[in-house]
This record gives sequence, C-alpha cells and structure tokens, in this order.
Amino acid sequence: MDLQVRVSAPATGTGLPVILLSHGHGGSNNLSSLNGYAPIANLWAAAGFVVIQPTHLSSRTLSRQLADTPGAPVFWRSRAEDMSHILDRLDEIEKTVPQLAGRIDHDKIAVAGHSLGGHTASLLLGARSADPDTGEEVNLLEPRIKVGVLLAAPGRGGDILNGPMAEMVPFFHTTDFSTMATPTLVVAGDQDDSKHFTDVGPDWHTDPYRLAPAPKTLLTLFGAGHLLGGISGYDAAETTDESPERVAALARLTSAYLHTQFQPDDHAWQAACEALTTGAAPAGRVEFK
Repeated sequence: MDLQVRVSAPATGTGLPVILLSHGHGGSNNLSSLNGYAPIANLWAAAGFVVIQPTHLSSRTLSRQLADTPGAPVFWRSRAEDMSHILDRLDEIEKTVPQLAGRIDHDKIAVAGHSLGGHTASLLLGARSADPDTGEEVNLLEPRIKVGVLLAAPGRGGDILNGPMAEMVPFFHTTDFSTMATPTLVVAGDQDDSKHFTDVGPDWHTDPYRLAPAPKTLLTLFGAGHLLGGISGYDAAETTDESPERVAALARLTSAYLHTQFQPDDHAWQAACEALTTGAAPAGRVEFK
C-alpha cells in the first residue's frame, strides 16, 4: 500500500525546518490519518515549519483493508519506519509539492507525535521496545532526526500497565527510555488520566522525561487532558478539554523550542518560557534536565 502524506508549509521563506508528525490511534475514523491534527499542523506551518503527516497503516481509515495483515491493528513498528521512508524520499517530496522546491533545510528535521504517535516518535528518538512475538529488542533510532516533541505520549510499561486496554499494546510493556538520548520536549496534561492503560494517573505521561537521559525538557499544561486542548481536529468530539487558547499556547511553545534547538542563538524558547509563567493564571510549567 502506498504511503500517503500531507504537506503543510509557509508560503514564503527558505531554509525551512521539517516536522514529521505522527498521528495517534484515536476514536475518530478520520483524524487518525493525514487528515487530522490541522489545529497544530497549521500553526506550526505558520511558525515557519514544513509539516509532513503520513497516514500510518494503523489509521482507522484503513482498518477494514488491513485487518488480517501482520502487525494489525496498531502496526507499531511500521509507523516508525514510515518516517524513515519519508526522509529517504524527502528530495522527491520537496520537488513535487508546488513552490516548495529548494526551500527545505534537510539538516533540520524534527519528529512530533501524539498519543500512540508519541510512542512512534520516541522510537525514532532512540527509545527501544521488544518485539512481542520474538522478544527481540527493536532499535528504530533515526539519526537524521535531530530533536523531538512528544505530545501526551505513553509512559513506562511493566506491571503498572493494568488497564483494560493494556493487552492491546504489548510493545508498551517493554518500552525502554534509557536509550532515548536525542533532545526532546515532553508535553503532558495534568488532567490526562489514561485509566484504560494504567492507574498511575497523569504522571504516567511524564515518564519519557523522567526516565530518559538529558537533555530533556518537560512542559506540563495545566487543565489539559489527552487532546491538549483539541490538537487532533477543529470539531473533534473526542476532545474533553477543548481550548483554542491552549492549542495556540502549545503551538507557540513547541515552535519556540524547536527554533531554538535548530538555532541556539535564537532566544525564542527562553522568551516563551518567561511568557508562560506570567499573568494571573499561568498556562503551565517547564522543567529541564
């Protein structure tokens, strides 16, 4: 099956960095595909990034066609491999998209992922997991990716995965963040309680920060649930904490983080962190290591 992608880019500018965006599994038939995540993808493009979104084989839009395919329904391994395939053909993508040729900086590649997409991104950033069928440790580190953003990503495995859906994701049980050395911003909502996987509470989503080596940054968004204000779609019923203001703040912060990672003399991230904590009701807090 062909890998389909959506590309969003600024109308002007050169030397543009790239964000590979991995969608989640989600409850919607359409948002778990290249058609989802417009609220965050559009804001990233407006901030100067080329955003490339594949439809992974796990997409609900493909579930009937691929129900009996090895790896179904989650296709955890091929999801990460999709991103490497995109980078292999980035020249072709750049030349094919109208008015994009010659405008991408191929040395400035980031990966971002939400929920299951956060697990996908973590593998590309160096985390490892054992293949449930063979027990083999799987290393999908993508060295062309220089930095990552994990949005409401799953945390550690083992005995704490005691929720009713934990058996659906056996590869979560063996996730090892100790090998995830690539610089990463971990974003977690303090109301994101994934009881279908674990009874640990919202702190579970901070594990990629706590259990991975430095340099890592943790952004905790106050009042945010699993959709972080509604990043997966403009009218997504699955959003329990709809807040365009939160999505806009998330886009500003993640954009600033990535710009500073790619250009260390750019002080956008420092300014964004200072703005985050000002005012009567701060939107969140930032921790570093």
